[in-house]
Amino acid sequence: MKFHTYTHKGRFEFEAGGGIDDLTIAYHTSEQDYKPDDERKVIWLCHALTLSSDAQGWWPKLVGPGKLIDTEKYFVICGNMIGSAYGSSGPASINPQTGRPYFFDFPRVTVRDIVAGLDLVRESLGIKKIDLLVGTSIGGFQALEWCVKRPEVIDKAAFIATGARVSPWLTGFEESQRMALEADPTFRECKNLDGGKKALKCARTIAMLSYRCDEGYNKKQEEDGNDTMFADKAASYVRYQGNKFIQDFDAYSYYSLSYSVDSNNLGRGRGGVRKALGQIKAKSSVSAINSDLLFPPKDMRAIAEGISGSEFHIIHSDFGHDGFLTETKQLTEILRLQMP
Repeated sequence: MKFHTYTHKGRFEFEAGGGIDDLTIAYHTSEQDYKPDDERKVIWLCHALTLSSDAQGWWPKLVGPGKLIDTEKYFVICGNMIGSAYGSSGPASINPQTGRPYFFDFPRVTVRDIVAGLDLVRESLGIKKIDLLVGTSIGGFQALEWCVKRPEVIDKAAFIATGARVSPWLTGFEESQRMALEADPTFRECKNLDGGKKALKCARTIAMLSYRCDEGYNKKQEEDGNDTMFADKAASYVRYQGNKFIQDFDAYSYYSLSYSVDSNNLGRGRGGVRKALGQIKAKSSVSAINSDLLFPPKDMRAIAEGISGSEFHIIHSDFGHDGFLTETKQLTEILRLQMP
């Protein structure tokens, strides 16, 4: 997929207050650019929290030439979230007034802000209809919001391992990660983007454990011998994952995104979640993962029941929430039913 950036000329005002000039949204598309008279169907993918807009990179078995989400047959696009470290405006961006990163001066970002940014990209490309919108995890937050905000634009939608309102359980995980970041004295110093790096490793491992479940994790990280005195394999694994993550991400972007998670409430100002779901006109499928600790099937079934005519699926996985990345065979069967 091909990398692009879109810059919104003028002021972008954030829902929770504040604004910035020249908001930038990074995005990836099929290699062949979209044209006003394009006959290709449009498939828009909304990515999870710390993934990028390079959907072919994080869904390699589903996205690409000749794959189910064929980047040659369809015009496939994925936009990076505002606040992310992967190209869109966020805390790591340079504040033109100071010549330094925004750090904590970047406005707090809500899911609705992210969708507003994506919709600007859509309009700039001249896309009048999204034939299939797919959202996973926080990408599902965006997809749900977009379907309510612009029902005339979205034809079909697939919501995978996601929620219509952040749960206290999920907010607890987000706050525990923010507390880890705050415990690092370099985080608030804001000297450079290396601030809070050690704490970010810890925060990432908290998140990673919430994305898994005991069954799959125990299978993968079981000690090799019978006579182990101090278990180390699982400990080494989380350290490895933490070290790997901080090579590409900064603590300030991570902190910002955690509040975007907490902002998720589809029913805010709309009479509650149930009424908001009832406004969705897109032909929808809702897919839960049986072992997902963050978005359990019972919660996702309620989303399906709130969207008229939607289909409900359960994906079976030993890997918890991360099943949306690993269970490509089941996902292929579900998404094939939605393909334009």
